[in-house]
Amino acid sequence: MGESIRGLKRTHMCAELGINDVGKNVTVMGWCHRTRNLGGVIFINIRDRSGIIQTVYNDESDPEIFEKAGTVRGEYVVAVSGVVSKRAPEAVNPEMATGEIEIIAKELRILSSAETPPMYIEENSDVNEVTRLKYRYIDLRRPDMQRNLMLRHRISKIARDYYDEKGFLEIETPMLTKSTPEGARDYLIPSRVHPGKFFALPQSPQLFKQLLMVSGFDRYFQIVKCFRDEDLRADRQPEFTQIDLEMSFVNVDDVLSVNEEFIKRLFKEAINVDIETPLLRMPYKEAMERFGSDKPDIRFGLELVNVSDLVENCGFKVFSDAVKDGGSVRAINAKGCGEKFKRKEIDALVELVKTYKAKGMAWIVVEENGLKSSITKFFSEDEMNAILQRVEAEPGDLICFVADKDQVVFDSLGQLRLEIARKLGLTDSKEFKLLWVTEFPLLEYDEEEKRYVAKHHPFTSPMDEDIELLDTDPGKVRAKAYDMVLNGNEIGGGSIRIHSQDLQSKMFKLLGFSEEDAWARFGFLLEAFKYGTPPHGGMAFGLDRLVMLMAGRSSIRDVIAFPKVQNASCLMSNAPDSVEPEQLKELHIKLDL
Repeated sequence: MGESIRGLKRTHMCAELGINDVGKNVTVMGWCHRTRNLGGVIFINIRDRSGIIQTVYNDESDPEIFEKAGTVRGEYVVAVSGVVSKRAPEAVNPEMATGEIEIIAKELRILSSAETPPMYIEENSDVNEVTRLKYRYIDLRRPDMQRNLMLRHRISKIARDYYDEKGFLEIETPMLTKSTPEGARDYLIPSRVHPGKFFALPQSPQLFKQLLMVSGFDRYFQIVKCFRDEDLRADRQPEFTQIDLEMSFVNVDDVLSVNEEFIKRLFKEAINVDIETPLLRMPYKEAMERFGSDKPDIRFGLELVNVSDLVENCGFKVFSDAVKDGGSVRAINAKGCGEKFKRKEIDALVELVKTYKAKGMAWIVVEENGLKSSITKFFSEDEMNAILQRVEAEPGDLICFVADKDQVVFDSLGQLRLEIARKLGLTDSKEFKLLWVTEFPLLEYDEEEKRYVAKHHPFTSPMDEDIELLDTDPGKVRAKAYDMVLNGNEIGGGSIRIHSQDLQSKMFKLLGFSEEDAWARFGFLLEAFKYGTPPHGGMAFGLDRLVMLMAGRSSIRDVIAFPKVQNASCLMSNAPDSVEPEQLKELHIKLDL
């Protein structure tokens, strides 16, 4: 058993102490980070979430406390009282925030002993992730992990302060909701008192925040948990957190301006980075044409170049057929990569685009005395010169082409430019480039289901000038939708919502819902729209992803205290797990495994 802290009171966090505290009697409490026994003197570094301070135990001045200090091991929890002393000049440690001082210990209590932990408590540990997540409470002792979660706290506080100042009310919405399966799968919760019926955990508070606008609250805000039962990726979790908001009597400009002002303040106050506003706004069509992505990374060039008009009648059938079939031929000029990349690396790029459904990638290396490629023989000199001029080719360049349906070309070249940028080291995690992507398509056609599906969600309003196209050419309708993009990552998105019952009903019909089905799923929203609905819109920021990018991390698992792994399980608590048969019986559930 450990000793009690009775009679002791912590006076300071470890790293709060500095040179101005010399001579003070203080008490610190924390974990033993490291010990050094130099014979007659023992040094113990004590760590808490603020940092580390060195404590000193001398055999001559206090043999009893010196002997106890000799029993302390790594990760023991201790309390130390003593006097803050200035270190000798030769003992100053400039790597520590408290490196000019130490505590000459007068009392030491061992509050809790510890076994040797399964990993070192150190910055940027290279311990495998399975071990880190199984022993997450140990992993979270690492200073870099603690900084991540402290940054998350600061971001949440700045958000609350900012939106409060702008007149937003923080209102909680339900966690037990109705399942409306349109999009990702819901997490379902069986009801004990309503046999055979289920609640769903919310994928977002979308319907409730719109109803709050119908209720007249005008400006709503919430930092809220959301849930999606979907296959995971590095930047996805089954439960995630949104900074969620909605506003009444607004247009697109109103929503964008209040939220880019938030981002400007957030970056300055949280990580001391100046963001220039207003942010660049780029229509979806332009983003796809230039970058092959609706979340373009604009920290570097490598933009897509359309050469379809130059090759539609060329002798290279891969190119000419793609154009004749309604697709396109586009290229990326990887400047200097003709010299930098070996054939093996070019072949790897060919394989990369194939993973995005491209049939292949044609390429040309521009040399001082000619071109190196297997496709140049299919082009006339004029055709080739026109292509080289269009892509601004120079000796040493590598020109990469993909010919296919537009979406395949965009997906494959969009990923190709990211891979080339990675290989060339063109991205810096400390550089922050933000923009808005606007005017998304309202709908996209699902070839498998043979129907239109909502690009964002069914409650997004079409642009006023495109409403008449809903009846004649739905695929061309643009939405009053917008995403905020940071370094190639969507960090937030939203839209102006439909506030007319007639237009909302028409939207459901376009999505393939019968009137009966639409009312069964969303009747409470349609009913509410009968009673006076203000024009409204809003958005949500992905808090996990935002913290990840601001912290310079590559996985959102590094900024979530207790994350799940790829198969949506928790290695630490072993959730999900089986339950007792009696619990299932109460819920009227039989397992069919």
